[in-house]
Amino acid sequence: MATQSPFSWLEGFLQKLPRPNLQPPTWAVHEAQRRMVLMLNHVLMQESEATTRLARQKGRVMLVQWRSFSFKLVATPAGLLDLADAEAATDLVLTVTDESPLALAQMALRGDKPAVRIEGDVQLAAEVNWLTEHVRWDMEEDLARIVGDVPARTLSQMAQGLAAGLRQFLTRATSFIPGKSTP
Repeated sequence: MATQSPFSWLEGFLQKLPRPNLQPPTWAVHEAQRRMVLMLNHVLMQESEATTRLARQKGRVMLVQWRSFSFKLVATPAGLLDLADAEAATDLVLTVTDESPLALAQMALRGDKPAVRIEGDVQLAAEVNWLTEHVRWDMEEDLARIVGDVPARTLSQMAQGLAAGLRQFLTRATSFIPGKSTP
């Protein structure tokens, strides 16, 4: 017997809400984009092969978009990323196709990647794909620099346990959605 997920009403409610055309201030958008670039570069610098591959794409511009949010990134000669000018010609467009923030959060907790539509330069797309497949953020190492090795290891294990529990919960919760098979 299929039982409806207790969270399906939330998903339906969120989908039915009108999307207000509220725009955050330009300075806030720019600052959020800068922070995202800093985080991406921090992760890229932990893998020398990643910076080598990205350096070969220097000057190439990627447009990343989801719903009404978008920003352009340019590959630098150092193999890192920087914000590109809004008017810069785009070589690659990466569009997250899933509109639902809840579905994206569930995918992230399961460790899945969101569905992305890719348009543009094939070689640049191949390099971006390699980066997404091989580069991972080592949070434990970064945390160890601040609090030490043992507390960082303990916090990392706790976070991994929490994430595993959330993944298990989501797997069970989504198995009761009508139209899906039950465990």
